[in-house]
Amino acid sequence: MKPVIVLRHAEHVPIGSLEHVFADAGVPWRYVDLFAEATDGLPLDGAAGLVVLGGPMNVDDVGPFPFLLPELDWIRRAVEVGLPTLGICLGAQLLAKALGKRVYRNPVKEIGWYDVEILPAARDDRLFAGRGPVETVFQWHGDTFDLPDGAVRLARGRSCPNQAFRCGPSAYGVQFHAEMTPRLMEQWLEEPAFSAEVASLDYIDPAAIRAQLPERLAAMDSFSRCLLGRFAAWCEAG
Repeated sequence: MKPVIVLRHAEHVPIGSLEHVFADAGVPWRYVDLFAEATDGLPLDGAAGLVVLGGPMNVDDVGPFPFLLPELDWIRRAVEVGLPTLGICLGAQLLAKALGKRVYRNPVKEIGWYDVEILPAARDDRLFAGRGPVETVFQWHGDTFDLPDGAVRLARGRSCPNQAFRCGPSAYGVQFHAEMTPRLMEQWLEEPAFSAEVASLDYIDPAAIRAQLPERLAAMDSFSRCLLGRFAAWCEAG
């Protein structure tokens, strides 16, 4: 069957638990490492779906990261042709920008475990149906965005309102990291640039994030498996 294309912006921001979800669903996938390879275009006609991962850059950092400009065109095209599309963190911000909306600094950086409210609009949604009213998620971001025209907001956070949205029948953006695993969380906390960011924020305690891992990851596991599993099944069915 056709593979899911996974756009990766940095080597230390991989697919995480999605690897196991895709394997369980029998869905092949492949990275397009935008940071390492020149790509003239994406073979969207030969793809079962598109995942746009997170990354340490801002959507407007096109000087040091020139791949961001063509990437916006690829995301826009995926939406136009109705390809199942999931944007995670930076990926959600890129989806919003590709559809003409502003991405900007959130009042606070969210790093660690947070609760988000699943909204009534998600009740009959393909990916979110039956979830809520509150779900635990892992966050690592400093930016937020305006919702694209016609988008449906599916989840809301206290310090960052736009946590999940759907555009049309096939494109989703989630601000949180549903793909988080214990190993990936530890890698990010130890990665020099990321750890320096945490150290600069007096309200973020990495020891507390680690201590909360067993309880909070267990709380997130059912939600993330449902969300990502439904996305994988959708790609497999196509």
